[in-house]
Amino acid sequence: MSGNEFGRVAIIHYWLVGMRGGEKVIEALCRMFPQADIFTHVADPAKLSATLTKHKIIETRVGRLPMATKMYQKYLPLMPRALEELDLTGYDLVISSESGPAKGVIAPPDTPHLCYCHSPMRYLWDQYHVYRNGAGFITRMAMPLLAHSLRQWDVTSAARVDGFAANSGHVANRIKKYWRRDADVVAPPVAVDDFKPVASSELGDFYLWVGELAPYKRPDLAVEAFKKLDKPFVVIGGPDEMVKKLQAIAGPKTKFLGKAPFDVLKDHMARCKALIFPGEEDFGIVPVEAMASGRPVIAYGRGGILDSVVENETGLFFKNQTVEELVDAVERFENAGLDAVDPQICVNRARLFDENAFREGVYASLAKIM
Repeated sequence: MSGNEFGRVAIIHYWLVGMRGGEKVIEALCRMFPQADIFTHVADPAKLSATLTKHKIIETRVGRLPMATKMYQKYLPLMPRALEELDLTGYDLVISSESGPAKGVIAPPDTPHLCYCHSPMRYLWDQYHVYRNGAGFITRMAMPLLAHSLRQWDVTSAARVDGFAANSGHVANRIKKYWRRDADVVAPPVAVDDFKPVASSELGDFYLWVGELAPYKRPDLAVEAFKKLDKPFVVIGGPDEMVKKLQAIAGPKTKFLGKAPFDVLKDHMARCKALIFPGEEDFGIVPVEAMASGRPVIAYGRGGILDSVVENETGLFFKNQTVEELVDAVERFENAGLDAVDPQICVNRARLFDENAFREGVYASLAKIM
């Protein structure tokens, strides 16, 4: 099947201000549909890949507001109407990429609309109180006033979509819970060929953290656990202010590399004993990258990780987000000899989540609504 068979294609993405997981999905969709136009609330072309910028990018009226590329999240209440104002006349297929407001466009009557959902908007649903408690005073006071009507619009706009594809079973369950819609599970594309194992003689004696040091990812839990374990631990990621906070609670065998270049990240991924993944993610690309590097994963057993890691084969789970449980998991991991897992078992598992699998999943979802 070729993307050109679908005629004119409109891809809707919430905002394009950097290259993270959601934008990697848009890149893959652009390779599938080279004729597609991209619609988004706000775009910063200087921060986008050549794959994206060679497509026509159309902003909603939110993109014309003051300092939109930096303050776009402050304009969230304006985004539903801005989406509904987009004129998609003449398009033969609409694909929305949802994590912020994107699916609420009004497609022509005979035009199928597939929503690829990274997550229902966390700050409206399951993470509402977490976001509100961590917000500044003005935002904290405004959220209850705005969230109610935004939730109503979010559910209403879900009814306009012809089919949903969720990036994990975890997200599919939340789509069912909040929108009362079924969803296919189509994992996001992971660049597994960018990673490869090393010989056993090159393996290190350290465990590894990779990713943004955001509080919900629980880097504090990992740092405290390895201080108690007194084992070598390497942390790759920023921002710098979080690195400083974590250094204050870290043990002497924990090393912080900050935002390391890709070759440094790739080298550590291939040589670590295991990746430590103590947060709850909608999918979790980093664990798949670790498996593509031939290394197992020790993870909190909730969220999208349950789709990718196979317990006692390519990794091990712990049930509660506590220092004690992570310490116990590391000890169980070593006692079971999982640090000596055959790298090819991990690589084979990772290949189930490459771009070809993503492409086939999207085509299968489209076939149901065409």
